Amino acid sequence: MADQDNNGTVYELSGPEDAPVIALVHGLGLNRQTWRDHEPKLAKRYRVLNYDLYGHGESAPPPLKPTLTLFAEQLRDLLDYLNINSCAVVGFSLGGMINRRFALDFPGRATALAILNSPHERGDEAQKAVEERAAKSAAGGPGATLDTTLKRWLTPDFLANEPARIEEIKKWVLANDHEIYAQCRWVLANGVIEIIRPEPPLTVPTLVMTCENDTGSTPAMSHTIASEIAGSQTIIVPKLQHLGLLEQPDLFTTPVLKFLDELFF
Repeated sequence: MADQDNNGTVYELSGPEDAPVIALVHGLGLNRQTWRDHEPKLAKRYRVLNYDLYGHGESAPPPLKPTLTLFAEQLRDLLDYLNINSCAVVGFSLGGMINRRFALDFPGRATALAILNSPHERGDEAQKAVEERAAKSAAGGPGATLDTTLKRWLTPDFLANEPARIEEIKKWVLANDHEIYAQCRWVLANGVIEIIRPEPPLTVPTLVMTCENDTGSTPAMSHTIASEIAGSQTIIVPKLQHLGLLEQPDLFTTPVLKFLDELFF
């Protein structure tokens, strides 16, 4: 059952109350249902905190113009509200930028990071393309580039054979407020600049994952993220695209659990 903190963040807690805590951070335009197929397995051994980002799902609109820092503070405030001192943070896409910002801004509160399908330094041409898509969203709302986005996110087989799931994902994205979505898309487009080559560097145990055919969060980006965090691991999931964690959840849940179990058990 979902609850709400003092800032309007809607969240759910599952799993053993005395277990290490994992916070799950979804991506742009999505909501906490992103983790629906992952949460039951994670909650067998961990206390799982799953919540909606400001302006997404059932959470309140952002109190200020969205930034990575604002979203990191949202997680900090939620943890404080729940009297959770520290946790592992699993972040997908924008969530994988937020968890890096959180670890940088609040040292000691992230016990581990799993950075899934998250972007890094893009290069001039790719950066321009991302900014152009953000501008189109600002002009036309979440639906302006949705069909093209789904082709980047999901494999042709999934698009052809899972119409109910596709409609659900569309509803998630289209439910977003136009202005807030555009602002958050701009955070996704430009926020990487502030978390590249951080000083001091992150030292949190980290797993970095992406999919072989994720064009926005490429294998090269994941290897670069890992190279900036000493001792981190990288896994590239074959064949899938950006939303591989929805197409084949076990390919993500299994290695994330292995990574966390080696740290906590």
